[in-house]
Amino acid sequence: MLQQSIALGPMGFSIHQLLIGLAFLLALLAGALLGRRHRVAVSDTLFTLLLVALVGARLVFVLRYWGEYEGLLSRLDIRDGGFDIVGGLVSALAYAGWTLWRSPRQRVPLSGALLAGGLVWGLTAASATMIEHQSRPLPEVALTTRSGEPIDLPHLSRSTQQPMVVNLWASWCPPCIREMPVFAQAQDNEPGITFVFVNQGESLGQINAFMDEYGFSLDNVWQDPRNAVGQATGANAMPTTLYYDADGQLVSTHFGELSSATLQQGLERLR
Repeated sequence: MLQQSIALGPMGFSIHQLLIGLAFLLALLAGALLGRRHRVAVSDTLFTLLLVALVGARLVFVLRYWGEYEGLLSRLDIRDGGFDIVGGLVSALAYAGWTLWRSPRQRVPLSGALLAGGLVWGLTAASATMIEHQSRPLPEVALTTRSGEPIDLPHLSRSTQQPMVVNLWASWCPPCIREMPVFAQAQDNEPGITFVFVNQGESLGQINAFMDEYGFSLDNVWQDPRNAVGQATGANAMPTTLYYDADGQLVSTHFGELSSATLQQGLERLR
């Protein structure tokens, strides 16, 4: 199974995030080598370009889902992973074009750095996306309800015949706790979608004590003591949210904390 995310201690990164980091590092390397030959540094320009891309991607995303956020602070909180890739690319290209026009000395090393980084990111990201879009059905692993009854995801999918959102969580995971009210509200507002919350690696006693303490009103809270769903789907970081269509095929994945805006983005793909 292709790994979709990697956990490094308490932090988790998706494969696409790691590929962007790799492409940026290679762009820095190419820019340093070419810059030395032409006696001009482009590393500061590349870091500024990355910042411009992130700001542009965030701004476009927030504008698209403006009504899903409450106040300025929530719109600035990038922990929800709300970025628009097209907005980021357009912003980066605009800044790069302006810099190439304004600074002739940087044209050769900066162009080489952008070409190297763009090729690496394009080829690796395209390969990863092609693999992700292969048929990936709901994992057939044995799970347990809070009352101790055996159950599995494909069985629920066949009985409901609805799109399904599967959230992988744990009680020790602060982002998991922060996003649960978002899921509770969505569960009430989206009767045509089934939500399932699969706890990874904890006992039924821990799960029940946690749910009683926080009072979250969530249906389909299940136990996965061996992290079988995470292993089967290649999702090693928590929280992870998996979106399946009514046929039980994986449509998209979100790694990290969700906001109402990023959840709506995922639900749009199901609709």
